[in-house]
Amino acid sequence: MNEPEQPSYSDDARETTQPIAAPPGAVGQPGQSAAPSWLPPSPPPVIPPPAPWAGFPPPGMQPMPNEPAHRAPDRPRVSGWVWPLVACVALVVGAIGGVAGSVAYDELRSDSPGTVPGGLAGVDTISLPPLSDAAAGSVAKVAQELLPSTVQISAALDGQDGGATGSGFVLDRQGHIVTNNHVVESAAEDDGLIEIVDQDGNRYEATIVGRSPVYDLAVLYSEDATGLKPASLGSSQRLRVGEGVVAIGSPLGLSSTVTAGIVSSLNRPVTTGESSDQSSYINAVQTDAAINPGNSGGPLVDLRGQVVGVNSAIATTGGGTFSGEAGNIGVGFAIPVEQVIVTADQILKTGKSSYPVIGAQVQTGVRDGTGAEISEVIEDSPAQAAGLEKGDVIVAVEGERITDGIALIVSIRTRQPGQTIEFTYVRGNDERTTEITLEGETG
Repeated sequence: MNEPEQPSYSDDARETTQPIAAPPGAVGQPGQSAAPSWLPPSPPPVIPPPAPWAGFPPPGMQPMPNEPAHRAPDRPRVSGWVWPLVACVALVVGAIGGVAGSVAYDELRSDSPGTVPGGLAGVDTISLPPLSDAAAGSVAKVAQELLPSTVQISAALDGQDGGATGSGFVLDRQGHIVTNNHVVESAAEDDGLIEIVDQDGNRYEATIVGRSPVYDLAVLYSEDATGLKPASLGSSQRLRVGEGVVAIGSPLGLSSTVTAGIVSSLNRPVTTGESSDQSSYINAVQTDAAINPGNSGGPLVDLRGQVVGVNSAIATTGGGTFSGEAGNIGVGFAIPVEQVIVTADQILKTGKSSYPVIGAQVQTGVRDGTGAEISEVIEDSPAQAAGLEKGDVIVAVEGERITDGIALIVSIRTRQPGQTIEFTYVRGNDERTTEITLEGETG
């Protein structure tokens, strides 16, 4: 059974023609006198046999050509051997183009199932809240609206079908599902079976459109799941600490489970994963709604019935990685829906996701609140171009305080490649500022 990750805190018409009829000829000439009666009748004319050039002018003569409507300029004659060569080249080029086109089509069809050129703009999503202000606030009504839009995920784990279980929600009417990357990661690497199970227990085989380990998100596609009801996409930025939220999913394999709680904190920098190269950095919505293994990828919903986050991680008292016995202690984390929208849009368009970087590494093990110390600046990177050096301590991004390395990474990843942002850093006893244009990487 797959589990939510542990925070470490570190898209002829043809013109028909008819032949022209020849005009009838006249016999005799007008005004010609009749032959004298005393003369004997003339013998019939003798028609000589056709010459070898019958139908053509005699030797030494050229036919009078028909004058074209637009006379083309004379062109030099092309040697006879050129045309076979041209034909051969055309055949070869055509064959190569056909093979390349076939390969490209097969690549697109096999490697990017479910992609949509227009991204989210090319699919049918829902953004209006399903519950009116009068009905908002009822957990029962929220559950009634969202349960049909929440699915259980069953994915292969280490080659075993159904070894990983998680949750997800219906993104649109075209058969796309959002879940966590860590729910389907093993199945993706081994080309294992992935199934989604709706509220009524119907199973649909699904494929991965794309996934982002960096943001712990994945988009699935099932052509048979187009009849499922999409969830309404809301906004985590409108949430307030203490506001009620509902988590829906399949904890411990128990499908269609609903738990309720409040927003415990906003913009909580959290990292999940067992190693630095497997970590996901989340600017999370923290909640005390009960989230357990199997809730991963399910929706966190406000009391107007809109998705405000994707449940991704929980904290445990044991620390370190999850064990099969780990469970809820009232500290759960969800990926904000704004990040879900950005990442899902990228995946739908290209099958891939990108994230912003500055080209520097920072220390993540020190959390003393003094800032993020740079441990390495990559050559020819935006950080180097901006003048940052090893040992500099970044203390603010766009005026917002940075307490440690994880906070810096999360702050950068809430933005987009191509943005130019201001960094405040300390070198020695001097506080300085610089602007950096973020680069993008795939992941």
